[in-house]
Amino acid sequence: MIFGIGIDVVDIARFEESLQRTPNLKGRLFKGSELERPIHSLAARFAAKEAIAKAMDSKENFHWQDIEIINLATGKPTFELSGATAAFLQGKKVHLTLSHDAGIASAMVVIEE
Repeated sequence: MIFGIGIDVVDIARFEESLQRTPNLKGRLFKGSELERPIHSLAARFAAKEAIAKAMDSKENFHWQDIEIINLATGKPTFELSGATAAFLQGKKVHLTLSHDAGIASAMVVIEE
C-alpha cells in the first residue's frame, strides 16, 4: 500500500546561485559524502529531500540533517535516514529515483507501508 508520493524539480543554475549567495546553506542541507558532490548531483539530492518531505506529509518529522542520499554499490541512490525522520519512516519502504539533464535536476519518492 502506498503511504505517500513526492516529486520535486530544481533548476541547477538557480540552486547553485542560492548556495553561493548563502555560504552556510550547503552545510545545513547536506551531510557526509553529499558535501563533496558536484552541483548537478547536489541539486538532485536537494530535490530528493524535498520529494521525501512531500511524501511524508509531516513537517515535524522532517529534518534536513536526518537525511543523506548515498549510492549503493550498483549506483542506485537510496536514503540513509536517522533521528526523527528514521523513526517516522520505520517499517516503511522508501523508493528513490534521481535525474539531471538540460539544467534541471529531479527526484521522485514513493513510500510504501
